[in-house]
Amino acid sequence: MNTLWAPWRMSYINGQKEKRCVLCAIARNKKNDKKNFVLLRGEYAFSVLNLYPYNNGHFMVCPLRHIKNLEDLNSHEISELFTLLKKTKKMTNQTLRPHAYNIGINIGEAAGAGIAGHLHIHAVPRWAGDTNFMPVTAHTKVIPQSLVSLYKKLLIAR
Repeated sequence: MNTLWAPWRMSYINGQKEKRCVLCAIARNKKNDKKNFVLLRGEYAFSVLNLYPYNNGHFMVCPLRHIKNLEDLNSHEISELFTLLKKTKKMTNQTLRPHAYNIGINIGEAAGAGIAGHLHIHAVPRWAGDTNFMPVTAHTKVIPQSLVSLYKKLLIAR
C-alpha cells in the first residue's frame, strides 16, 4: 500500500480555523508576504496562494478592505481585483501551463465560503484528466507540488 502525505491539510480537516480574518491579517502584514505566499500586491487588492488548495496552483485575489458583498466594492477595488486576477493567471499559465480554470466567488457560508466575511475570488487551474479515482474512492486529493516550491516558481514568472 502507498501512503500519500499532505500534513498541511490536517488543520483545515479538523476545523482548527483562526477566529480573526486571515485575509485581513495577510493584507495588513507585508513583512510576512513570503510566509503567507502573497504573489502580488496592489493599492486595493492582493493575490495569494490558497493554503488549502483544491488543485495545484489554486490562488485567491482579495480586496485589502474587509468587505463581504460585491456591492460594497468601489470601482478602484473592482478594477484592481480583475487586474491582479489577470496578472496572477498569466504567472500561473507560464509556470504550470494548465488547460483551463475554474474561477469564482463564494458569497456567504451557505455558498461554500470558508472565509465568509472577506470577499475573495478563487482561481483553480485545471488539466485534462486531473480528476481521478482518489477523491472518490479514498477521499484523498493529491496535490503534486509543495506550496513553497510552487511559490518560488511563480515569483520567477512575476
